[in-house]
Amino acid sequence: MNARFPLFENALSTRFAKRFFGAAQVILQSPLPRSTQELVSLRASQINGCGHCVDMHTKEAAAAGESATRLHLVATWRESTVFTEAERAALALAEEGTRLADAHQGVSDATWEQVRAHYDDDQIAALVCQVAVINAANRLAVIVRQPGGSYQAGMLAAADL
Repeated sequence: MNARFPLFENALSTRFAKRFFGAAQVILQSPLPRSTQELVSLRASQINGCGHCVDMHTKEAAAAGESATRLHLVATWRESTVFTEAERAALALAEEGTRLADAHQGVSDATWEQVRAHYDDDQIAALVCQVAVINAANRLAVIVRQPGGSYQAGMLAAADL
């Protein structure tokens, strides 16, 4: 499978990617735990059918020490015992924030209360921004059909962006 457009080779989209990556760096350097960032990115990417981002975030999470069991169970986190209450709140926010068109209320008050119970203001800001960034990244990759499977952990950080 080949991408329908070389997004990572085009001058305009490369300039955009540099700025987009800069925004993502703010989140990476935030107090939101890296494992939570990767779990949220993985879940949103699963929902959006983005093979490229599922590949990337699974491998980045594993390289950062995330267990295979937890990575395999992200898609069924509600029926799994391996996630903390804070992670469950973040995963619920990721799902509801990703499926905006599926629910007229967007993120529910119950989910928001759980997020507020487990995260401070800076972590919440990072979490909300993470959901927005990964959904944007998913759309970029899905639109051009960027295939998954060839990503190696650390590739994005090493990219000349």
